[in-house]
Amino acid sequence: MLRDVNTKKVMKNAYRITKSKYETSLRVRIPGGSVDPESLMTVSKIASEYGNGQIHITTRQGFEILGIKMEDMEEVNKLIQPVIDKMDINQEERDKGYPAAGTRNVCSCIGNKVCPKAQYNTTEFAKKMEKAIFPNDLHVKIAFTGCPNDCIKARTHDFGIIGMTLPLYDKNRCVSCSACVKKCQTLSTGALKMENYKIVRDHDKCIGCGECTLNCPTSAWTRDPQKYYRLAIMGRSGKKNPRLAEDFLVWVDEESIIKIVLNTYKYAKEYIDPNAPGGKEHIGYIVDRTGFMEFKKWALEGVELSNMVKVNENIYWSGIKY
Repeated sequence: MLRDVNTKKVMKNAYRITKSKYETSLRVRIPGGSVDPESLMTVSKIASEYGNGQIHITTRQGFEILGIKMEDMEEVNKLIQPVIDKMDINQEERDKGYPAAGTRNVCSCIGNKVCPKAQYNTTEFAKKMEKAIFPNDLHVKIAFTGCPNDCIKARTHDFGIIGMTLPLYDKNRCVSCSACVKKCQTLSTGALKMENYKIVRDHDKCIGCGECTLNCPTSAWTRDPQKYYRLAIMGRSGKKNPRLAEDFLVWVDEESIIKIVLNTYKYAKEYIDPNAPGGKEHIGYIVDRTGFMEFKKWALEGVELSNMVKVNENIYWSGIKY
């Protein structure tokens, strides 16, 4: 039986400190929410043989294997290694389990692998982001959603990446049926209108949802092959000031988003409160302390944005304040 437990070491190894002394649960991270059947079988085997038979599916698209004795952690770490390999998780040493971090599992909706409304492969982008930022102790949450329907609730995260499409209009294919206009009015923002039997699109009003491309019977509207995204920032839950993320950049590209997130980690390391509980001050509270303009200066350092990108000059978050 274990007598002394290094709780920080336990948590750094992706195990939870639980209500039961000397009993823990393993947090299995699934970047992008896509998992193979073999990994599920491994998780099931560990739960049956080393846990209490229960597995909790987390809100961040991972698993917690409950009821593991702390004395069995080393053996469980070896057994979970095939899952870490399958997920292509960054790891300092094999057979030592997950390198847990303040940065949470990068999650995503199912994306355009299945959903006709999704504008991109959310899992692929999520895994690219995961490889770029993990492991990392800073408290950051990132989520990817395929379209403005926001099924993953990206606006409750520090970085919410929302897929957009630039609708391309071929007036020669248009038969002036107004199907796209009606759908845009009822399902979206009313960015389309009919003028002289042709469709006019208000770019500033368009949110890139793609409803026009999905509902045009003659394919007069098609999706631009170029991928675009809306980057919403600093949403959060929690005790003091829960709030929704606000738009930072609109019509931005994938490479720029990854650079901005990496720049944010540099910014946070510069300004983080060393006396914060556990040394993991939430990134949003750092932005609140320094002000958005200072964050913006760091975030956009070395980032070359196209003329297409709309940058929010300043952001004022609201939300409930306690």
